[in-house]
Amino acid sequence: MSDKVPVVVPDIGDFDQVDVVEVLVAVGDDVSVDQSLITLESDKASMEVPSPAAGRVVEIAVELGGQVGEGDLILTIEAVELPAEEREETAGPSEESEPTTVEATVPAPSAAPRPSPSRRRPPPPARGGPATSTSPPHASPAVRRFARLLGADLTSVSGSGAKGRILREDVEAFVKEVMTGRGPAAGAGIPPVPEIDFSKFGPIESKPLGRIRRLSAASLQRSWLNVPHVTQHDEADITDLEAFRRAHLDEARERGVRLTLLAFLMKAVAASLAEFPEMNSSLAPDGESLILKRYFHLGVAVDTPDGLVVPVVRDVDRKSVYALAGELGEVSGRARERKLRPADIQGATFTISSLGGIGGTAFTPIVNAPEVGILGVSRAVRRPVYIGAGLAPRLMLPVSLSYDHRVIDGAYAVRFTTHLCSVLADIRRVVL
Repeated sequence: MSDKVPVVVPDIGDFDQVDVVEVLVAVGDDVSVDQSLITLESDKASMEVPSPAAGRVVEIAVELGGQVGEGDLILTIEAVELPAEEREETAGPSEESEPTTVEATVPAPSAAPRPSPSRRRPPPPARGGPATSTSPPHASPAVRRFARLLGADLTSVSGSGAKGRILREDVEAFVKEVMTGRGPAAGAGIPPVPEIDFSKFGPIESKPLGRIRRLSAASLQRSWLNVPHVTQHDEADITDLEAFRRAHLDEARERGVRLTLLAFLMKAVAASLAEFPEMNSSLAPDGESLILKRYFHLGVAVDTPDGLVVPVVRDVDRKSVYALAGELGEVSGRARERKLRPADIQGATFTISSLGGIGGTAFTPIVNAPEVGILGVSRAVRRPVYIGAGLAPRLMLPVSLSYDHRVIDGAYAVRFTTHLCSVLADIRRVVL
C-alpha cells in the first residue's frame, strides 16, 4: 500500500518566516522515517525537518535560499506502509499517541519545535518536576526515542503526565525553551547573570544586536561550554616570506588580485594539517572516535559592519596562492555586502582568525565546534632576534592556536605550531 503524505513546516515559534538553508533530498529519492529532509534557520538556531514516513519523494515545494512559514508545504512523499514490528517500535501508549506530524530536529544544544496550535494545551497546575539523579525519567519508549531524536536530556525535562510522566509535549516545550535561550540547557546549569537596572546609575542607551551577532553569540557560547579549550602561543619568522610576497605584488595586480599574507598563511596551514591530520578532524557525536577529513576547507573570519562572519574557502591545498588571494577578496566582499550563500559558510575543517591588520600581540580564539582547532594571528612586529652569535632584525608573526583538549593534547599541538612556523619561515616547504 502507498499514500501521498504532505510534509509541512512545523511550528517555528515566534518567527513568521525562516530561511531554507539546505535541501537534503531530491525528487525520486527514497527516504526513511526520521531522515532529515531540509534544514531551516532562524535568528536563534537551525533545525532539520525529518520525514514522518518512509517512501519516495515525488514533489519538492521549497527552494534553497527561500523562506517558509509554519504550515507551508515542504514536499510530498509517496509513503509505504511499515512492517508491523516497525509500527510497534515507533508507536507509544494510547494516551500519548498522536496523528502523524512533522517535528523539527535540532542539533543539540540548539532545538526548537512546539506543538501545533490546534493541539497545544496549557500545562496542568501541578507538574511532577524533572527527574532527579536517583530516579530515572518516567517516560514511554516512544517519548524516549523522540527525545533522543531531538538531543533532549530527559533528566532535565519536567513531566506533566500522571505521577510526573514525561509526555511528548513536555519534550517539545523543553526543546523550544532551549532554542530560544530560555531553557536550562542554555547555560549548561550555570546560574544566569542577574538583571540590573543600569538606568538608576546614569544615562543609558539600548542598541539591538544585529542578526549576525546574535547567531554568533549562541554559537560561541555553545562551543565555549562544550569544548575544553587550551590556547598556546608561538611566533613565526616571516622575514623571507614577506620579502617574497612584496616581490610578487606587481604580478598579483596584473592578475587582478590583492596578494596578502593571509593567502600564504592558508597554504601553510593546509600543508600543516596534512602532516597533522587529527587537527583536521571532528570528534564523533558518541565521543568514541575521530572523523578524519581528507579535504582541507578553511574558514576565514571576516570583520564586517554587522559582526564577524566566517566564509569557507574550499580545497585550499589544491589552489595556488594567487587563486586563494582572488577567492579571499571575492568572499570577503560578499560577506560585507551580506550576499553570502548558505554553502559559503559551511563545511570548514579548520578556521583562521587574523587580527594582524588591526593590532594585538596574542589572543585566545574560541574553537568553532565541531572543528577541533582555530588559529589566531596577530600583528607582525620587526624586532632583533639572535641568529647564531649576533642580532638581526626579523619580522616575527605571533600565532595563537586554540584546540579541543578532548582530541588534541599539548605535545601534538606544539608540534603542529612548530611545523606551521617552519613552513612560514620557508614557504618553499609547501611544495615538498
